[in-house]
Amino acid sequence: MDFYSLSDKAIEKELGDRLKALRLRKNKTQQELADATTLSLNSIKALESGRSKLSTLIAVLRELDALDQLDNFIPEITISPMQLAKNKGIVRQRASGERLNKKPKQDKKSKQDKESEPEW
Repeated sequence: MDFYSLSDKAIEKELGDRLKALRLRKNKTQQELADATTLSLNSIKALESGRSKLSTLIAVLRELDALDQLDNFIPEITISPMQLAKNKGIVRQRASGERLNKKPKQDKKSKQDKESEPEW
């Protein structure tokens, strides 16, 4: 499935549908799942309709023995040995953003303007 072609709402619905299918494959009712996870029935319904919190998702995946699927969902990011050596063994804690990619600001005054200004 190409998730990039879907809207956020469509992705939320797809994830909810997949969780519902997983629950049904495990032969659990929404109420049984709610009781086993100590979540409310409304939380389970919200999750299956694509409107939920991450903590609800984690609790349900744990109860359905599907926590290992999180590695498929967002794989752990590893640092290559070359990058680690380049960083002198220091693991990045923050992103640099665009500041390293920006060109130095050019002085907007032209050379002629600078020559005509008196030096104080």
